[in-house]
Amino acid sequence: MIQQVQIRLTPEDAASPEKVRKAALKKSGAGPQAEVAIRKRSIDARQQQVMMQLVVDVAENEAIPQPDFTLRQYPSVAQKPEVHIVGCGPAGLFAALTCIQKGYKPVILERGKNVRDRRRDLARINREQIVHPDSNYCFGEGGAGTYSDGKLYTRSDKRGNVRSVLETFVQFGASPDILVDAHPHIGTNKLPQIISSIRTYIEAHGGEVHFEKRVTAIHHKGGKLSTLECNAAEMIPVRRVILATGHSARDIYFMLESSGIAVEFKPFAMGVRIEHPQVFIDTMQYHRTDRGDLLPPAAYSFVRKTGDRSAYSFCMCPGGIIAPCATASQEVVTNGWSPSKRNNPFANSGFVVGVGEADVAHLSHHGALRGLVFQMEVERAAWNAGGRTQMAPAQRMTDFVQQKQSANLPECSYQPGLTSVDMHAVLPSFIAESLKDAFLQLQKIQPIYFTNEAVVVGVESRTSAPVRIPRDSDSLQHPQIAGLFPSGEGGGYAGGIVSAAIDGSKVAEMACLNL
Repeated sequence: MIQQVQIRLTPEDAASPEKVRKAALKKSGAGPQAEVAIRKRSIDARQQQVMMQLVVDVAENEAIPQPDFTLRQYPSVAQKPEVHIVGCGPAGLFAALTCIQKGYKPVILERGKNVRDRRRDLARINREQIVHPDSNYCFGEGGAGTYSDGKLYTRSDKRGNVRSVLETFVQFGASPDILVDAHPHIGTNKLPQIISSIRTYIEAHGGEVHFEKRVTAIHHKGGKLSTLECNAAEMIPVRRVILATGHSARDIYFMLESSGIAVEFKPFAMGVRIEHPQVFIDTMQYHRTDRGDLLPPAAYSFVRKTGDRSAYSFCMCPGGIIAPCATASQEVVTNGWSPSKRNNPFANSGFVVGVGEADVAHLSHHGALRGLVFQMEVERAAWNAGGRTQMAPAQRMTDFVQQKQSANLPECSYQPGLTSVDMHAVLPSFIAESLKDAFLQLQKIQPIYFTNEAVVVGVESRTSAPVRIPRDSDSLQHPQIAGLFPSGEGGGYAGGIVSAAIDGSKVAEMACLNL
């Protein structure tokens, strides 16, 4: 019989397999010959003594089933009917894997470059402040997720099989720890090889992956797809197209609307990146300045009610780096990532405020794209404030609350550099005031967080797409065009790597029906 028990141990005891085993046997009442396996691991830092919470399987008189991480091999789909996939991020890659499983040939069209060549363009953003419009932190093999940390925590259980997505990542090289940790994380340094391995698998099974193929038009006739136009020149006949372009492919939204293909406004959130010395966050969460070797760099999650709005932390990166994520030359956009060891000296997180219909009403003449235009205007304001370079406008935290331009700025992980400005002149007033209120509330409950050693960096604007591409709830096709399947973050149906992967797989299953 296998029973599951929950145990609480100090970090020191939780690091000892023998002590874990002893505690699990005692809790379960099992005999000394029983097998033990950890299924979930999380940290409870609510009290002065930090504890590890473990969910453990205990088996007597039978073996505990072990997951099989052997990659399943499928027959070649090289000569099978094609499903075209626009975008090589999580939604697109998992859609391609699902097509192969269903016996159909995925053909991925990616505007950006492969992982290796993409690195050179990222280096140019950091060192020379030159943004390549098709190869950057958002566009290229693996999408934004490749160089955006690989956090796999999600609340998407109702959308699909989260465990299956995590196991797929393990099959392609991720640590099995992601199946156990409450907040699984791969790390930006490890993701590129995993993404390349997925591409190799797709190609080995007869699928195709084409880089530097930017879709510039979707042609249809009589409510059915006909061709995709790539790079304003090449015409590709298509029957099924999965649109998995990510939340930053603005040209796709403009192209769809100008072609009479319906898109919709979608609420989103905007704000700033906040960076602290990691030791401040460790002290706040673990109640000690030295966390030792057994506890990971601490993270946090805050939600504060500010009038009729909420301000909340987003995409928290312990031991991380703030990255320049612009996709065009005259904008400043920030995001964050961490390496697998999370061993950088800073912790950063987005802190954002919701943007709804009423907030963009003055842009109603832009129709469904009014949120997108609002987003673009704020990013342009950040670019202007930063000196019309990729240097980001910034302000010390307490100076931000006092609306006082900082005389100087602390050291920061953002490589293009910072420019001291009053961030209230960059952010829309409702966002700045909500953030100010949230920080003052945090000063009362977490005074170590509210410090002038923290820096507020602008802007965090790409939390999700400000546009939704509608689809039928049953067929998952666009209501106007048979065979067009919006998917993932770009379609407005996901938020993060795991939920995008789930949605890509789900859409691919529908795209393969009756093909």
